[in-house]
Amino acid sequence: MALLLRFVLLCGVADFARSLSITTPEQMIEKAKGETAYLPCKFTLGPEDQGPLDIEWLLSPADNQKVDQVIILYSGDKIYDDYYQDLKGRVHFTSTDLKSGDASINVTNLQLSDIGTYQCKVKKAPGVGNKKIQLTVLVKPSGTRCYIDGSEEIGSDFKLKCEPREGSLPLRYEWQKLSNSQKLPTSWLPEMTSPVISVKNATTEYSGTYSCTVKNRVGSDQCLLRLDVVPPSNRAATIAGAVIGILLALVLIGLIVFCCHKKRREEKYEKEVHHDIREDVPPPKSRTSTARSYLGSNHSSLGSMSPSNMEGYSKAQYNQVPSEDFERDPQSPTLPTAKVAAPNLSRMGAVPVMIPAQSKDGSIV
Repeated sequence: MALLLRFVLLCGVADFARSLSITTPEQMIEKAKGETAYLPCKFTLGPEDQGPLDIEWLLSPADNQKVDQVIILYSGDKIYDDYYQDLKGRVHFTSTDLKSGDASINVTNLQLSDIGTYQCKVKKAPGVGNKKIQLTVLVKPSGTRCYIDGSEEIGSDFKLKCEPREGSLPLRYEWQKLSNSQKLPTSWLPEMTSPVISVKNATTEYSGTYSCTVKNRVGSDQCLLRLDVVPPSNRAATIAGAVIGILLALVLIGLIVFCCHKKRREEKYEKEVHHDIREDVPPPKSRTSTARSYLGSNHSSLGSMSPSNMEGYSKAQYNQVPSEDFERDPQSPTLPTAKVAAPNLSRMGAVPVMIPAQSKDGSIV
């Protein structure tokens, strides 16, 4: 009876061993951002596993607030890889014949959002199996910069700094001296694995070229730094030079402003003068023509006057005529005395009056 029971148990164990099983152990994988992660999932089938083969990969994001997402599926001899938008086009089966027992996948161009737990499920009725893989995406150190914080003068205190632009923690630092005696000061030794080295009371022996290497689990980066410890500079002369430079700059700016202002005033004056000169204004009349027109107007007005006031008016008119109009050149010949007849006033009922003429000696005739 005992032998029979043992036989039945052995047969059951053998049958169970021959059923579907995933041979890849659970594991943790670390990869750098931008690289490709290989997630293995290999399985074996038993004789009794006769149902259709279904393979499913799920992602449990690191953010516990998100639910599990199907990222790729094989069912009915077809592959479906557009379930998860964040991994669309970046997840693929590594084998072209999944029935051969390899359900591994590749995730390309890794991003920080790909961090999480990936689960491989294989089903071929009545067999079912699954395994989990923890994927961690790290960022390699890059863009590392080395610089000196402080004055590189003898006797001064300053710091040597090493800063990567990006890189996943934890980061490890390593300083080295690449020139001169390659011997580091004893006081620096405790800080050779830190991002900052504090230098106290610097001497010329510290001068040289230094390197800083930054590492993490997925990569490393390096930068170089040149240190030249020099004697203290003459700060008074430096300040005086700066002041003189500023004053010269102010004088130059003042001259430029003055020249521009002067030029603007000259242009404005030329425009005003040009505006005042008008070519369409006729020239003034001569003094002779003015006098003649004056006499002509007086002569024409005589016709409207009565004999009673003619005498007083004539005397007044002679006094108003400019004397310069009647001056003559003493060398010119004397013109004959002319008598100017008054206009015919009889038609208007007025007494004709003779207008006296001027004689040679200037007396009135």
